[in-house]
Amino acid sequence: QVQLVESGGGLVQAGGSLRLSCAASISTLSLNTIGWYRQAPGKQRELVADISSGGASTYADSVKGRFTISRDNAQNTVYLQMDSLKPEDTAVYYCHTFRFRNYWGQGTQVTVSS
Repeated sequence: QVQLVESGGGLVQAGGSLRLSCAASISTLSLNTIGWYRQAPGKQRELVADISSGGASTYADSVKGRFTISRDNAQNTVYLQMDSLKPEDTAVYYCHTFRFRNYWGQGTQVTVSS
């Protein structure tokens, strides 16, 4: 069983920054890829970025150059640094991993005002 707890969301003006955290209930050394997804109202959930156990990362085209994903295995935490935020980044952001089954966090709201 894996619990994922997101934090760090909030309201920010366009051009601002936020850092999201995803804390895992078990050692992240035992987890493979951990990802951040987001879901805006009326839209499907989409992958924002993910990071492998080896540290390799992938990003959605819409966030490349603005968002950075990282993992701290000593803290069992994955971070998403979000810079140059845009109103279209407004969504609920979810942390995800797979270990025999899918695990999702409860989500954290990010709202970017224009």
